Amino acid sequence: MSGWLNNQAQLTAAAAALGAVVAIAWLAAQLAARAARAGLMRVAGDDAASRFSAPIVRKPIRIIWSVVFLLVGAMLMMPALDLAGLRVRGGLDFETLAAWLLGPGLRIVLITLLAYSVARVVGAVVGRFEHEVSRANGSGSSERAKRATTLGRLVRNVLNILLYGVAGLMVLQQLQINVLPVLTGAGIAGLAVGFGAQTLVRDVISGFFLILEDQVRVGDVASVNGTAGQVESINLRTITLRDLSGTVHIFPNGSVQQMSNLTKDFAYYVVDMGVAYKEDTDQVVRVMRQVAEDLAADEAYGRHMLAPLEVLGVDAFDESQVTIKVRLKTQPLRQWEVGREYRRRVKKAFDARGIEIPFPHLSVYFGEASKPWRIDQQGPADLSR
Repeated sequence: MSGWLNNQAQLTAAAAALGAVVAIAWLAAQLAARAARAGLMRVAGDDAASRFSAPIVRKPIRIIWSVVFLLVGAMLMMPALDLAGLRVRGGLDFETLAAWLLGPGLRIVLITLLAYSVARVVGAVVGRFEHEVSRANGSGSSERAKRATTLGRLVRNVLNILLYGVAGLMVLQQLQINVLPVLTGAGIAGLAVGFGAQTLVRDVISGFFLILEDQVRVGDVASVNGTAGQVESINLRTITLRDLSGTVHIFPNGSVQQMSNLTKDFAYYVVDMGVAYKEDTDQVVRVMRQVAEDLAADEAYGRHMLAPLEVLGVDAFDESQVTIKVRLKTQPLRQWEVGREYRRRVKKAFDARGIEIPFPHLSVYFGEASKPWRIDQQGPADLSR
């Protein structure tokens, strides 16, 4: 009966000790979370949405609460059991546990929190950049947002791998694990992957700078290695074009030797207009300017024109025509629409004014000494003979 009473008393004392430890650990975790929330609120902003739903506030607070609760609970567990008159078997005493918790254990917690905090700060900065870019107005804002998202995702992934990799090695050192074999194995594995994936690495690096420098965007018309088409997608590894016939061309970014963007910021439609040698070139230029002015006054086409017609002058004397070069400055992707309509109107204006547009033909000339041929037309033959 006395033994049962002793066991019951020990259980009661153990339960009271554990309850006290849990209460103290919970209180310490709450105080740490409140302090962390006050500091993180200043980083996230003061509006109600960021106060309650911003990931930069919510996730770190949960981690801090859990770490403090476990750390305080582990440190107070052994003293509480000692005060309750209970001895834990296994050879682990309070002094050894406290020394480890205040030494390597505390350093492991600090390393983990530091790595996580740096990763969160980088994520917040990149997210802020993406948000500001997505709010920008004007043409191409959606493509700028996609470009910022792609670069932000890449930067976050690379930095997270580096941060957590270094933090993991430091934690292993605190656990008295030799990291030299790990580093040697990682170096050999990285060397093998580097030799086996040279093309992939080159494609990714080329794609990163292609997106970073904004060389081309989705929707642009570009020529890649001599193949022209509209850009359908840009990734870190490939760029995809669709030509006029609908054929899709996929180029690894590392294989792009030459790329020409035909629709970046603005475009020119160049017209080489040929007229007969007998025409007055000044009169021809006046007609072409008038057609361009009428086109600019048209609501359907004028809103795509960025400047008046630019006359570059007489460009060449060909075999059967004089070539006059002009060009129209238009919005991107609108140069063909405006240029074709301009050609149509120029043809009608030339026809109305009798201006000849030469076409390939052959004239036979025998010189002044030769007499022209005489062709006598005879009536129908007399079939009665």
